[in-house]
Amino acid sequence: MPPPALRLLKSIARRRLATAAAAAATPSSFQVFDRTTKRLQRDRAGLNPASKSTDYLKDEIASRLVDRLLDITRPLPLVLDLGAGACHIARRLAATAPTRISHLICTDVSHALLHRDATEPWNTTLNLTRLIVDEESHTPFPVTPASLDAVLSSMSLHWTNDLPLTLTHIERALQPDAPFLAAMPGGDTLYELRGALQLAESERRGGVSPRVSPLIDVRDVAALLQRAGFVLVTVDVDDVVVDYPDVFALVADLGWMGEGNAVRGRVKGPLGRDVLVAAQAVYSALYGNEDGTLPATFRIINMIGWKKGEGQPKPLPRGSGQISIKDVLEGGGGKKKQE
Repeated sequence: MPPPALRLLKSIARRRLATAAAAAATPSSFQVFDRTTKRLQRDRAGLNPASKSTDYLKDEIASRLVDRLLDITRPLPLVLDLGAGACHIARRLAATAPTRISHLICTDVSHALLHRDATEPWNTTLNLTRLIVDEESHTPFPVTPASLDAVLSSMSLHWTNDLPLTLTHIERALQPDAPFLAAMPGGDTLYELRGALQLAESERRGGVSPRVSPLIDVRDVAALLQRAGFVLVTVDVDDVVVDYPDVFALVADLGWMGEGNAVRGRVKGPLGRDVLVAAQAVYSALYGNEDGTLPATFRIINMIGWKKGEGQPKPLPRGSGQISIKDVLEGGGGKKKQE
């Protein structure tokens, strides 16, 4: 018989799934992405073994996120990986620190992608539970409030329509003084592909349709975390550049990653070979490497925020500093301020 905590999690998950249809009938005011399309895209990726060949990007981002998590030395009994995909974070933990987390809950909207690697040997090294959850639902996560020791999310939140609401749910699910760590593409991610497609489609079709999804700007992330109630917020950016042989390979890999276009109002159907051929020429001319490959930039926004709790560091009162910043900037060595 499963332990009481796991029975509770599954019971809450069942209740949550039972209300999913009602929640979907009351759409958020922020409906940029078609979540049904996104689930189907992730299902297709999970059902095709070819998707494993495109894990290189998400594995790299998950590895960096786990390294940041391991800098936190306190015990982490119960951790949630929100939008886990093929469990990239769990795979990294299994390889580097299998005993670091007592119980890891991996959630995703796609059953096929979440369970794609469920039979691989590394699963036996972790206490791992997989649950089907849509991270942007208006119902709570499948855990009791203030029960999680950490929440992680890697390469998933950029498909959320109502990110402020999701961050609020995350903050409520955490225990006091518990961290939220996430990585998501933002800003100028795939700016090379975006520019090439716009020019190619304008030339071939006489107009431009949304082909690359809008992404959050790094300047807005800290404000959203603070609005959700997080403190001690830190945000930084990494640029991960991957070279592809041509634009066809780039677009194909994005599809097998489950990262195809899911913007509402998009033109349905494939891009068309004529547009891709034109995009290849534009891409190569504007951004191509000397060896003929095409660089694709993934701008990854890394964030960490903490739920308020007792004993957290707090800024000193205004005016209580003992070092004059003016002296430091003027090369005075930072003399102590006179009483």
